[in-house]
Amino acid sequence: MTRLLFVTPDRTTFADLSSEIKKQGGTIQWAASGDQALKTIGKQTVDLVVADERLGDMTGLELVGRLVAVNPMINSAAVSSLSKEAYHEASEGLGILMQLPPKPARADGQRLMAHLNQILGLSSQKNKH
Repeated sequence: MTRLLFVTPDRTTFADLSSEIKKQGGTIQWAASGDQALKTIGKQTVDLVVADERLGDMTGLELVGRLVAVNPMINSAAVSSLSKEAYHEASEGLGILMQLPPKPARADGQRLMAHLNQILGLSSQKNKH
């Protein structure tokens, strides 16, 4: 089972995304702030952290930077309204799996899970059964 941590002060932002993740068998935990997410990561293992653009106590990209400092192998995705070029510049070196739009849709969830499953090696395991 794929475990995701959604970090957002407003869960409605990820309503469509979370529906798609659950439909594909993922489990979701929620954190309302960057600090809460860091505490959760310290206690539990997650396969992917999805950070909203603004978290109240820091930005999503700042959270990813702090997560990578603690665990360089952590998978993450971040919401960003930046252009692709500006996003690439701002997130370079963080190893972010995917940039998500400000209100991610179900299709974004499908793409995100496909990327994550490929990284985790789950898509090849599913084909073997």
